[in-house]
Amino acid sequence: MPEAYEKAGVSVEAGYEVVRRIQQHVARTARPDAGGIGGFGGLFDLSSLQVKEPVLVSGTDGVGTKLLIAKMMGRHDTIGIDCVAMCVNDILAQGAEPLYFLDYIACGKNDPALLEQVVAGVAEGCVQAGAALVGGETAEMPDMYDPDEYDLAGFTSGVVEKSQVIDGSTIQEGDVLIGLPSSGVHSNGFSLVRKALFKDGGLTVDSRLPELGDQSLGQVLLTPTRIYAQALKPLFGKGILQGIAHITGGAFLEKVPRIIPEGLAASFDIDSWPVPPIFQVLEKYGQVDHKEMYNIFNMGIGMVLMVRPADVGQVESILDAHDETHYQVGSIIKQNEDRVELHSASDK
Repeated sequence: MPEAYEKAGVSVEAGYEVVRRIQQHVARTARPDAGGIGGFGGLFDLSSLQVKEPVLVSGTDGVGTKLLIAKMMGRHDTIGIDCVAMCVNDILAQGAEPLYFLDYIACGKNDPALLEQVVAGVAEGCVQAGAALVGGETAEMPDMYDPDEYDLAGFTSGVVEKSQVIDGSTIQEGDVLIGLPSSGVHSNGFSLVRKALFKDGGLTVDSRLPELGDQSLGQVLLTPTRIYAQALKPLFGKGILQGIAHITGGAFLEKVPRIIPEGLAASFDIDSWPVPPIFQVLEKYGQVDHKEMYNIFNMGIGMVLMVRPADVGQVESILDAHDETHYQVGSIIKQNEDRVELHSASDK
């Protein structure tokens, strides 16, 4: 069977080698309530959780064409962090503690050294999220992908007490918007990134731009998506968060309205936080209108928290105690038309 499979372009031995290589990385993510890899399914013992009415919250995502930046850089040990982040941050936005994660890698050729790098990144993301890596799949498909191509996706589940689900339904006029900074572009908008910078701008991943300091353009773009588990979990279970928006594709104009009740809007002061230089570079080379950038990219804010004015002090104190940077970026207003309002001192 392996010999026939080899003739079809699939290396069984390389698959075994990948499994051997990733064991040490998976072990880093172990939790006492989670099973290990190798079974037909990933196991998790829910009885170990101190939750009276558990609600499971699940999420799945990939990293899009940021994979092409990893390929251009020849570096694959951080893209797995992005995959975990894109999944985990979505369930954190509903108040859930991440429990476990599974990954899926499709490739044209099973390259054990490269795939070990990818899974090492996934494991690092799981460590940051506090989730166990309980399983995964690597599919070698030579007729679907070129030998140096691969795709990466993931799935996560978390748990939240039923009475503590954060869904935005309690958001009201006057609530304060608190922004948590991003680590950069994260994992959205890379089709525009590549067109603006490489195709139209004539830049490469090795380009050095004064705006980016001592890092190359590729290093900045490949910066892993921030995982917000350690920032948010200390705030959970206290009734002080009315809503959380994870700023990904569609950015402020799409993600924030998703959780705001009808008749309300989010008013952002876009001068209230520092915008990382990479976005200024993208705006310049992509010739994108400044406010349109907020409909595409996170512009330096990866999570937006909706908080009652009376709870702002407590939220900020908890964030400060954990050395988490935060900004008051706006408020909830009454408005029936535009669900998001962006304003700046330059508008006056």
